[in-house]
Amino acid sequence: MGRIFEVRKSTMFARWDKMAKQFTRIGKDITIAVKSGGPDPDTNSALRRCIQNAKAVNMPKDRIDAAIKRAMGKEMGNYDEILYEGYGSHGVAILVETATDNHIRTVANVKSIFHKGGGTLGNSNSVSFQFKKMGAFKLNPQGLNSENLELELIDFGLEELGEGAGENGEEVLVVRCGFTDFGNMQNALEEKGLNPISAELEWIPTTTVSLPEDQAEDVFKLVDKLEQDEDVQKVFHNLQ
Repeated sequence: MGRIFEVRKSTMFARWDKMAKQFTRIGKDITIAVKSGGPDPDTNSALRRCIQNAKAVNMPKDRIDAAIKRAMGKEMGNYDEILYEGYGSHGVAILVETATDNHIRTVANVKSIFHKGGGTLGNSNSVSFQFKKMGAFKLNPQGLNSENLELELIDFGLEELGEGAGENGEEVLVVRCGFTDFGNMQNALEEKGLNPISAELEWIPTTTVSLPEDQAEDVFKLVDKLEQDEDVQKVFHNLQ
């Protein structure tokens, strides 16, 4: 019985840690969006996207409102969005998106994590050429005809439409478009009355690598360490 309790407690703490990290990431996204486009989601599409993503991870409304209010305050500093590129162990390409108010701290931390994980931090454009930056919108599939939706969205930059999983493992429809078409696609979905569960910009690898299980585990440990850093927003890799 004691062992079962310990496992449940460990799982619960892991969920809390994940939720805290998600809330922190979205809080930074909200700050960046408000500082660049103002606090009104009706006129700030980036903020609307942040609010959608906050709801997708069950961030309470009062915390969303508080994050917007803090972003408007003079005491809230600016975050710089910096992309770091490198290789993990076994030659896996890794991109690390960060939002930081101290880039010296951030680059030192990211470099240290790469080194301890058997990888190397590279220069700008040393890895990103192996990825394509795309918009990804997750939709509730209920009541949607994917074939009709595909035809309706082609003119707005649709490149891929397929099935995927949401934050809680639920089935979703994933709409992908090119980076430059992100705004057009967001507007098109809104005009059709489709409110995405989440809307993100992702780096999709153009080619992937396959590794044995033990080597893949090395890479996943490195990715996990990067994701735990307070300045890291998202991590992308080309491991299959």
